[in-house]
Amino acid sequence: MKRISILMATAFVDMIGFAMVFPLLPFYALRFQAPEWVIGWMIAVFSIAQLASAPLWGRVSDKYGRRPAIIAGLLAGAVSFTVFGFATSIWMLFLSRLIQGVGGGTTGVLQAYVGDASAPKDRARALGWLTSATSAGVMVGPAIGSLAYSLGPAAPGLIAAALCLINVVFAARWLPEPRQHDQQVGDGGDARASGPTRSIKEAMWEVLSAPRRQVCRLIWIYAVGMLGFMSTTAIMALYLESEFGVTAQTIGLFFVLVGGLGVVMRALVLGRLVDRFGETRVMRLGATSLALGIFLIPRATSPLGFAVIMCLIPIGTALLFPTVSALVTHRVPRHEMGQAMGVQQAFGGMARVIGPIWATAAFQGLGVHVPFYIASAVVALVVLLASRIPTEGAMGEPAEVL
Repeated sequence: MKRISILMATAFVDMIGFAMVFPLLPFYALRFQAPEWVIGWMIAVFSIAQLASAPLWGRVSDKYGRRPAIIAGLLAGAVSFTVFGFATSIWMLFLSRLIQGVGGGTTGVLQAYVGDASAPKDRARALGWLTSATSAGVMVGPAIGSLAYSLGPAAPGLIAAALCLINVVFAARWLPEPRQHDQQVGDGGDARASGPTRSIKEAMWEVLSAPRRQVCRLIWIYAVGMLGFMSTTAIMALYLESEFGVTAQTIGLFFVLVGGLGVVMRALVLGRLVDRFGETRVMRLGATSLALGIFLIPRATSPLGFAVIMCLIPIGTALLFPTVSALVTHRVPRHEMGQAMGVQQAFGGMARVIGPIWATAAFQGLGVHVPFYIASAVVALVVLLASRIPTEGAMGEPAEVL
């Protein structure tokens, strides 16, 4: 678990930089007089770049190693935050998001790293630890970003870039290649670590053409859940400003709450629930919590009530997404794990593109409450899909080829 601990530290610092900048993005765009629908596209650009790069990063990491891909992603983050810090126009904000999305395509590589470095029975717990580190970054980053904003508009981006560069040095010195993947690259590993690797195009088409296969259905669960979650996240700052007068200086408090609860759920609760109920049942519970939380948001009548309801969302995401990723890793050959995680992130990237665009447009054109009700219906579909995943035999089933 030493490797995973180092990976957690890397992911934590990386997410601090991301979370410092993301909540401020709508306010920066409004400062440049961008309409709300442009903000949706600005958020989506990240996901478009991630969508394009994630399968490639996964394939590269399968062939050349997880560590080089992770370091390259960190370097891209440093460049993107620097552009954000010096942004003087809307197009520079778009450029920053584009570069950051290319680096963000390595998210699947992080998940594949965990798959290499942990035993199957510990995989959901380890993925939960990894996402708890990113949740801690989500908790700390917005507060730092709001404080840094008082030093000037350039400060949050430049501080985030400096953190990324420090992280690059840390990862280059102390993050090792996971042993199982190192063996796989070196001598072929075991039976699951060898065999022909399908093309990215074939793997992507498999998800579209055979949605009833378990791996494909799990990827659709991930993508549709991400669609509902990102639709909600994209309009959160706009909703808080509209309904409760939240500003760039105060919005960090809500993200501290969400991030803190996410850390507790992933680090302390997720593993115990998986041990007791199994990954599939926990996945269903997470989808239900996420759908309910999104549905209840418009019913909040005060910031306190909103904060209480919001707790259902990090509980849902903490239980849903790590368990889906763990279930995918159980069902694919090890030599295609990076590619499978990249394909999952690519479909998640499609959701991250579509969600912010339609949600911000609906927020502006249909009313501030409508997007939440639609997003909750989308996540309710995830509950239905999750009910079709078997609850027994996951560990003993043969690997599927994606």
